[in-house]
Amino acid sequence: MTDTIADTRRLFSKPQNLNDAYGPPSNFLEIDVSNPETVGVGRTRFTTYEIRLKTNLPIFKLKESRVRRRYSDFQWLRGELERDSKVVVPPLPGKALSRQLPFRGDDGIFDDSFIEERRAGLEQFLNKVAGHPLAQNERCLHMFLQDKSVDKTYTPSKIRQA
Repeated sequence: MTDTIADTRRLFSKPQNLNDAYGPPSNFLEIDVSNPETVGVGRTRFTTYEIRLKTNLPIFKLKESRVRRRYSDFQWLRGELERDSKVVVPPLPGKALSRQLPFRGDDGIFDDSFIEERRAGLEQFLNKVAGHPLAQNERCLHMFLQDKSVDKTYTPSKIRQA
């Protein structure tokens, strides 16, 4: 009977101090997709999105970055991750082919509600991908999130922990 009582004793942990409770989280990765901008005219018209990253993860060379990407850049990233990593890559928000048909009563893929829906989907996609430990080792993800432009002729490789 005494053995049972001894086994159910509470484990005593060190009390948490204010710095632990309210200090910066041990590891964080915040990615926002925002500020959509439509540029160009006619068939060369497209929308870009601002991607802001804040992190303290040592694998990222910049702790804060801000870049602009268009939908085709997200498609490129998804294709690279599917080809080169062992990660199950989530889908992107749809291509919206029906919104590109002529004679619609709205702006199609340039309609504010569609752009906002796509922005939210792209943000969700990026947070899922970038939050995956294996994807964080892929050079294409780092380039996509932190380099001013995407070099689609790059040589795929793994990022080494700093």
